[in-house]
Parts: sequence; structure tokens; C-alpha cells
Amino acid sequence: MTFLFLGVILTFIATVVIFMRLPLFGSKPSGGRLELIQQSPNYRNGAFQNQSETPSLTDGATYASVMREFFLERKKSVAPPQQLPSMKTDLLLLDRKDEVLVWFGHSSYFMQVDGKRILVDPVLSGHASPFSFTTKAFPGSDRYTPADIPEIDYLFISHDHWDHLDYKAMKALKPKIKQVICSLGTGAHLERWGYDKRIILEKDWYQEITLGNGFVAHTVPARHFSGRGFKRNMAMWTSFALKTPSMNIFIGGDSGYDKHFAEAGSTYGPFDLAILECGQYSKNWKHIHMLPDEVLQAAKDLNAKRLLPVHSSKFALSTHDWDAPLSTLTELNKKEGVSMVTPMIGERVDLKDMGQEFSKWWALSDKLIG
Repeated sequence: MTFLFLGVILTFIATVVIFMRLPLFGSKPSGGRLELIQQSPNYRNGAFQNQSETPSLTDGATYASVMREFFLERKKSVAPPQQLPSMKTDLLLLDRKDEVLVWFGHSSYFMQVDGKRILVDPVLSGHASPFSFTTKAFPGSDRYTPADIPEIDYLFISHDHWDHLDYKAMKALKPKIKQVICSLGTGAHLERWGYDKRIILEKDWYQEITLGNGFVAHTVPARHFSGRGFKRNMAMWTSFALKTPSMNIFIGGDSGYDKHFAEAGSTYGPFDLAILECGQYSKNWKHIHMLPDEVLQAAKDLNAKRLLPVHSSKFALSTHDWDAPLSTLTELNKKEGVSMVTPMIGERVDLKDMGQEFSKWWALSDKLIG
């Protein structure tokens, strides 16, 4: 019996090891990339570090209590009770002169500004995990596939988590991508997936990336973590300050609130638009994901003229109601008065129209629009 039990354990371990070596998990940095990483002032003790001390859980929270809340006490309202209302803007037919943004749900979106097509964190495979049957997109939220995406001039990847770096989407999009801008270490995944290293611009924090034609990106710190497997923080997590010939846009990655927002606002702002995460938060892990009131403060710190809240309305990665990010943020904003952009998935946002209005679509019926 002892040998049988031991055999089962060894078989299980071997299966896990083989599974973790599949391409979808990407690759750890090695060779020259690892040597470059080891020279980073943000890399210590074998891993990247946040600027401020960043525990995974807030004081008082335990992994046992979080797991119990997540798996045993989570309410059904973490997912919408019916199909989400959405639209479908045909990106393939857009005039190059159109200055637009189209949100795909969660943190994935397309922008066309000053004649360039930009894509951010495209998760388009219908799920945000290694398994297609877990962390599935809400009904109605998965309107776009790689086939709907036109040729992309600049693809920005904030970090390597499953809900930001989608193996299937990245493989399908590869022929359409001219340039990738990502955080240091993330390029190891992309190269394993067949991306030419010559088109990958892989940067540390506080670096300037001159893209040409009046486009310049700056890498900005975030307060988060990374990893697609058991080992964390072998690649960076970042935000971007993108200057185009006519606009200044903050492309926010996942981040807890910290001083880096005010520093970015002072150094790179003011911003015409700040795109910030608001969703999948919890008081149990507030150091790595902002609470709604902190999102509004971050927008002010950035000196942003308008705020687009993302990281919601597609996947249930926390325990809050699915519509809590937008409903809470809009309620809090009655006092703060930040100009907000709240499109439904697939709705066209006119980047130069400061007066564009949006419905409270998260309170609409289950009728699918478009």
C-alpha cells in the first residue's frame, strides 16, 4: 500500500511538471536576458521588487480566510445574471484618420490615434487561466476575436498574468504585430511563442522608448507582481506614459495605490486620458489592486483630464459583485467630479470628444445591442 501511494504521488508530480512545461506557460528569462535583468536596480534576491513594501495580503487577512471567502462564501453576483449588453465596432473598416478607442472588457482595448493602431493586453480566447473551463468570460463580454483585429503598429503588454497575456490570442495575432512594447522579462514568453526578438522592446522602469513619427513611450512603475506559474516576479509589471503627436495617454497596468501615480503626473502629465484598473479588488489585497476611491485619487495624481476605468466586466477574479467597480466608482465620483469614460464593451470612444456621454450600461437589461 505504501508503494502504491508513493507511486500515485510521483505520477501526480510528474504530470504537473510535464504540464507546466507546455508553451502556454511561457519561459523564464535566461542567457543575456537574465543577465540584463540581474543588472536592474529593481531586481533583488532573485526577483523583481516593488518600490514600496507590498505584502500579498493586507494586515489581518490570511490565505485560509481568503480561500474560504473565494471558494466557499463567494456570492453568485460575482457574475452577471444575464448576457451583458455590448456593441461591435468594426475595427477593420475604421478610417486611419479616426481617433478612437474600443474596449474589449477587462484590460484589453484598441486605440487608433494620430494614424497609428495600438493594442493593449489582448485577452481574446474566452478565458483567463491555463484551463479553458475556468475563469471564463461573462456571456456577452467576449465579442472580439483575433480575426477582428487589424494590423497593429504598437502592442503594449503590462505584465504576464493570464488575464493580461493570453497565449492563444498572442499566437493568433503574431502576423499582425509590427512592434511589441513590454516589461523586462516578458519577452522570454513571446520569443517562445514565435515572436521575432527584433520587434520586442523590453524595458525596465523609467526608460524612454522612441517609436518614431512623434510617438514616445515612458515606462512607469506599478505596484503589483508577475508570474504564470509557481515562481513569481521573474518579469516586471509596468504602466506606460504614451505621448503621441496630439495626445498624452496613461496606459495603466495592474497596480495598488502608491506614490508612483503622483510622480508620473508630475513627470509626464498632465494626461488627456488615464486608463486605470478598477476591478478585482478586495480589502484583503488592497496593496496590489486599487479600491474605487483610490482609482479616483490616482486619476487626480496623474493630472488626468479624463479617466477610463478598466479591469472589470469580463472575468470574476475577486469576490465583489460584477458591477461593483463601475457602480461604486460612479457613485463616489458624484463628489469628486472626475470626467469619466465608461463605454460598454465594443462601444466607440471618440478620443478627441471631451463631451461624449455614456449610458450606465451595467444597469441595462439582457438585450444584446449591436
